[in-house]
Amino acid sequence: MNNPFKPAAEGLRTRIFQVIFESDTPVAKGFDVALIGIILASVLVVMLDSVAAWHSDYGDLFYWLEWGFTIAFTVELAVRLYCLDKPLTYLRSFYGIVDVIAILPTWLMLIIPGAQSLVVVRLLRVLRIFRVLRLMQFVGEGRLLVESLRRAWHPIFLFLFTVFMLVTIFASLIYLIEPAEAGFTSIPQAIYWAIVTLTTVGYGDIVPVTPLGQGLSVMVMLTGYSIIVVPTGVFSAEVIRSIRQERYSDEACPGCGHDRHERGAKYCLKCGTWLDEETPDPNAPKDEREDREGNRENGGD
Repeated sequence: MNNPFKPAAEGLRTRIFQVIFESDTPVAKGFDVALIGIILASVLVVMLDSVAAWHSDYGDLFYWLEWGFTIAFTVELAVRLYCLDKPLTYLRSFYGIVDVIAILPTWLMLIIPGAQSLVVVRLLRVLRIFRVLRLMQFVGEGRLLVESLRRAWHPIFLFLFTVFMLVTIFASLIYLIEPAEAGFTSIPQAIYWAIVTLTTVGYGDIVPVTPLGQGLSVMVMLTGYSIIVVPTGVFSAEVIRSIRQERYSDEACPGCGHDRHERGAKYCLKCGTWLDEETPDPNAPKDEREDREGNRENGGD
């Protein structure tokens, strides 16, 4: 697996790095599986602790389990930073930030007064649910999705800006058409209605009562059906592009020029030409291999 981080030095740090950041050995795979289990268990504890009845009966158990998870994640983060050549680079990365979020709320609850800061404490407890994001680093496709989202951000942003303009126009029209008694008391309130209608959610808490307003609602709903697939199409195209880049090489065949080969392929899919220019074809005639080696030594002349 391709890893952007490097071990700090040879020896113990390198061995720890291979266990934590790699997954091509039984020990590394076992570490990943164990860590995934701990992450899932910690998220489950947070969810169960939010149920009032279970919190009342098992609050102490949840409390100590949470501290056990927090200490385990803290030690794991410290070991990750210890074996890296540039630990601050990891802390600034997506997974580093998630690691910090996974442990920070519990430690902050030690210094935040609970009586007068119940809302803040509740927020910190909910933040622990973001530990589930750590699972992305154990799934190869997670990096693919993040990269696809990064490339698709610009067209999706333009799409959202266009939707915002449409919503504002529709909201202004419905505000002029409908009476305040129907719930359209302001343009922001009408924008809420336009978003709910455009996305075809349809809560029904604000409903146009005039024929003209109902006709406008039909237009908004049909517009929503026609444009809601745009970001899905853009993102899907980027995912397919990322899969192709990860799986296929752009190296052209010297025999027929075909440029779509799987990475690591030795022979052309179309004409069977040997693709690796650095080494001779083991199945080629002896004189042809010697000519190819001679050309490579002479600079390809």
